[in-house]
This record gives sequence, C-alpha cells and structure tokens, in this order.
Amino acid sequence: MLPFADWLPGQRWYAGRSRTPFSIKCAASTSLDEVLNLVLVDAEYTDGSSELYQVMVASGGERHLEHRRLATIGAAGGRIGYDALYDPDAARRLLALVEAGGSAGDVVFEPEPGAKFSSALEPRLFDSEQSNTSVIFGEEAILKVFRRVFTGINPDIELNRVLARTGSPHVAKLLGSFETTIAGEPCPLGMVTEYAADSSEGWSMATASARDSFADPNSSHDFARESYRLGEAVARVHADLARALGSDRAPFPLVAVLSRLHSTAREVPEIRPYVPAIEERFRALTGEPMTIQRVHSDLHLGQVLCTPAAWLLIDFEGEPGVPLRDRRQPDSPLRDVAGMLRSYEYAAHHLLVDQDDDYLAASAQDWADRNRAAFCDGYAQASGFDPRAADALLAAYEIDKAVYEAAYEARHRPGWLRIPLQSIARLVSR
Repeated sequence: MLPFADWLPGQRWYAGRSRTPFSIKCAASTSLDEVLNLVLVDAEYTDGSSELYQVMVASGGERHLEHRRLATIGAAGGRIGYDALYDPDAARRLLALVEAGGSAGDVVFEPEPGAKFSSALEPRLFDSEQSNTSVIFGEEAILKVFRRVFTGINPDIELNRVLARTGSPHVAKLLGSFETTIAGEPCPLGMVTEYAADSSEGWSMATASARDSFADPNSSHDFARESYRLGEAVARVHADLARALGSDRAPFPLVAVLSRLHSTAREVPEIRPYVPAIEERFRALTGEPMTIQRVHSDLHLGQVLCTPAAWLLIDFEGEPGVPLRDRRQPDSPLRDVAGMLRSYEYAAHHLLVDQDDDYLAASAQDWADRNRAAFCDGYAQASGFDPRAADALLAAYEIDKAVYEAAYEARHRPGWLRIPLQSIARLVSR
C-alpha cells in the first residue's frame, strides 16, 4: 500500500493542517486503464472529523516528471507510485476517458452533448490552485480534478451546465465530467470546460491598477471601465440562473450570520468591540423579505477572467470546506455583489498592510470606492436593479463577509487582519 500518510499532508490542497491525523489510508481504488488508478484516501482526525481525498495514481515513470519530488507518493510492490496529474501522458489518458464517455468500475465519464475537445493537445499543470488540481490542454480545454470530494451534486458542474445551456457568454462552456458512487449517492470527481485563452485574472488586473493609482491618481490604467463591464456580466449571470432555476422570497438569514459572528468573536479578540453594533445591524433586518435564487456564493476578483470578448465567472463550487448540499442553497444575489465589493477593498488595501501612510490609505480607499461604484453601475444597467438601493441589506452581507474574512486572516495571515477590521469599522458607522 502506498504511504499516503507521509505524502498527503504535504500537498497544497490538504485541508487538515490544523488538526492531528489519526489515520490516513486508501479507502477505495479503481483501475481506469492499464496505467491510471483512481484512489480515494480517507483522512481521519483525533477530533473525530474526517475527509475524503481523490488521488490519480500511476507508477513507474516518476523519473520523467518535471515536479518529481512533489508528485512522488512512495514505493509499494516494488514500484514507485506518483500523482498522475503531473504526468502529461497520464493526464491525456484521463481527458480521453472523459471524451469517450462510459465507465470504469464505479467511475462514470460523461461528455456533454455535442462537446468537442481533443486529448492529443499538450497538457500543462495549472499551479495556482489551492483546493483542486487543473490541467490545461493547449488553448482548448481545462481539466479540473476535485481533490477533496463529497457526495451530492457539485454546484460547479451543475451551474456551468445550466448556464451553458442558456447560452450565457459569461462562463466557460462545460465539456464533460466524471463521478463515482458512494453508499448509493453520487460523488463528483472532476470536470472539463473550455479553456479561456488570452484571458487575464481579475485579481491581477485590479491589483495592477490599484498599484498604478498610488503612483499616479490620474493613471490611464483605470480599472473602473472593466469594473463596470464586470458588474454587467454578474447581473446577466444572475438573470440567467433565475430564469433557468427560479427564484423565491425568504427572510434575511439572521441565525446564520449571528452564528458566524459569535463563532468568530470567540476566535478573534479584535472583532469583539464591534459585535454589539454588528448585531444591531443584523437584527434590524429580522424578517426582512428578500429575493433568493442560485448564485455563485463565493464570488471575488480571483473568480473572474477577462477575455477579449467578455468577463467570465469561474469556480461555482462554493466554499470547499462546506458540504455540497449547503453550497447549493439559494441566497440573495447581494451575496455575490458583496463578495465583489469586498474584493475591491482587498485589491487596494492588501498592498499597504505593512505601511502606515494616511495618504496612501486614502488613495487606496478612493480606488476601491471608484471601482465599487463602477461595478454597481454596471450591475444596475444590466439588471434594472441598483444594489445600492438595498443599502441596509447589502451592508449586512458585506459585514458578514468581512466577519468571515477576519476569521480567515486571524488563522492564516494575521498581518492582513486589519483589512476586514477597518471595513467593519467603516460599515457599522454608516
């Protein structure tokens, strides 16, 4: 048996670093062809929690891998096993299985109707992901393999399929997917979409613009025009989802936001002085009716791509650590709007986390305000609804997002904690 217990904790996408493993072992293995094996690895922790991970395993060819040290899992049965997604030939084999359709053991491969993609293209690993692993094939397709897997319907596959069938120009077309079954429930394992050639990530574009604006407030590298177009794109995606999957009315989720607030306050002392004011803002919305529908639910500048033709929304899977059934719950479209507005704050202020310069801080806030306004203007133009008209509800969603950010920063980037804290102070004083 391969030594997954030694290899798994060193992977970028491993989510158990804050816990103590009790057992990490193979839970199931399916031979996909004469080279590939799909292995599900069960990680159990001393606190009683557990996670299930997916690893594509091949053996014998690790000497030819570009990332040999990272890919090599270890020896078993006289052969060296390695993560097959680092092997171009093995990645091509996996894409060919999706393209052909059919099944291997309990694993089912399903190309989308009329989908066209070629497994003969040269693959390259996309190395910027934290939760999954993707392989890009030429300029045509990208194969995303889910690392931490759950039973249920995956919203990334589901919503990309829905939006592709509406003809939305603001998503990368879904080409295929594959899944297995656990205890009678579907367990999504991966997907293939069209690759957005000649695209730029929204986060990179925004931070470059913010940096330029510090040096020259009148810089021609003004991102506001793109923010307007991005607001239009998000509004159109929301409209397509509402038409395809419907909408409803529901009260503001008071219990959920208060639970997150109190949990974060126990963990982050710096947020405690703001708790009474935040509670007051939340409780003022008790029973407030709002429109809910399927939304992206984890939208920010790192989840959008700018192509020559349009802005694209990507990664509809939601928060990776949340069960799939919870990620698929309808919510207000303002959840996505608030996520984008918070992301503009981050794009500007993360550049100044090590500085105490009032002039630069004011410049950063001016850049953020200008782009937040442009995004809302674009959203209003495309949807007929200006998010700022629901000011109290939008602010509540922004505060809830900032509370989440405070918990994240306290755990992972304490130097960045000031970004959500200063936003919370500004929002509750409005």
